Amino acid sequence: SSFKPILHATTRRIGGELDGLKPYNARPMAVPRCFLANPQAKLTRGPARPAGRTMATSPAANTYIREHLLRLAPYTPIVPFEILAKELNRTPEQIVKLDANENPYGPPPEVLKALGSMKFPNIYPDPESRTLRSALSAWTGVPAEHLLVGCGADELIDLLMRCVLEPGDTIVDCPPTFTMYKFDAAVNAAGVVTVPRLAGFKLDVPGIKRAVEEHRPKILFLTSPNNPDGGMISESELVELLELPVLVVLDEAYIEFSEEESRMNWVQNRDNLVVLRTFSKCAALAGLRVGYGAFPSNMIDYLWRAKQPYNVSVAAEVAAVAALSNVDYIDTVRNALVSEREVLFAALRDEVPYLEPYPSSSNFVLCKVTGGRSAGQLRKDLAQQYGVMIRHYSTKELDDYVRISVGTPDQTKVLLDALRQM
Repeated sequence: SSFKPILHATTRRIGGELDGLKPYNARPMAVPRCFLANPQAKLTRGPARPAGRTMATSPAANTYIREHLLRLAPYTPIVPFEILAKELNRTPEQIVKLDANENPYGPPPEVLKALGSMKFPNIYPDPESRTLRSALSAWTGVPAEHLLVGCGADELIDLLMRCVLEPGDTIVDCPPTFTMYKFDAAVNAAGVVTVPRLAGFKLDVPGIKRAVEEHRPKILFLTSPNNPDGGMISESELVELLELPVLVVLDEAYIEFSEEESRMNWVQNRDNLVVLRTFSKCAALAGLRVGYGAFPSNMIDYLWRAKQPYNVSVAAEVAAVAALSNVDYIDTVRNALVSEREVLFAALRDEVPYLEPYPSSSNFVLCKVTGGRSAGQLRKDLAQQYGVMIRHYSTKELDDYVRISVGTPDQTKVLLDALRQM
């Protein structure tokens, strides 16, 4: 098929330096031979260097950093909740936090109960997250041998790049979208081929096809629903893009809030498709960092070899398994957020004349700021005057936009009252 060249190239990458790589064996360190041969042997060190002194010939510490990382722009995360409260002279309870797409209802009650009765926090976690992968398989219908769990889906994005990309290889990015794709590519010394979205944030499928033909990238990142606009990739678009000679990574972090089914099961029959999901949104476990992905069978073995052995903590796995024990709660919260999204969208459209909201299939609404107002200043004024946090991106594509996470009805009321007053 048409994607065989890139699959073979990816296999060469994975099957080259990683082919001989064996999974980390979590055993105690072996005793050095000299100590086995001579039990009386002692480790000796040279004379200690006086405190505060360095060798005259020592280069500056940053000269040890890989050259491409010296030019790396740092990722800009959301300001932590507690820091925000202090900066705004408010208590955390007085902050209406609608800037990071977090689930305001919290996790199922079973999660806190399970965390409070966790039996073995002093023991290293299962490197294969077997209990969680079994529960995920039952929930998604994807066989456990296709599933890999990470410390958030972010870890799996980076792991994929480390295993697939050689320095100088490229990925295709379709901004505006989740910025971690571009960031992780830079960390891994990869290039980025940018195919901007069309009007209304529609995916430029012909542009992607031209980019793949011209630049021969290794990975194409797609997000559905897309962050920050909440738009979906159609089945026909995805099928068309899967015919290209490129590894397609479909990020479904927000899929639970759409009306579409996950494409995770497609991985069993598509050698160039990876699908990523997360517990951060639907199960409200953003603070515990649990993501997971479905991978082709002839790829996942190499990812197992390269991943950190204890990447998912005991607490994270316990919480995720407990969340899956109450799917009814997850569905109820999902339905509440989808219902509130429609209330929020209608109010923004009809009652706030300087905002133009975009229809969304996620748990947020993107709005264009009009009427000569500054989107950045709107965000600042909402925070400082009302304690309401929304997201503004200082980028060319989104400078005139703000993204508002869907909250509870009470949070929506506080937000709308503030926007009307402004």
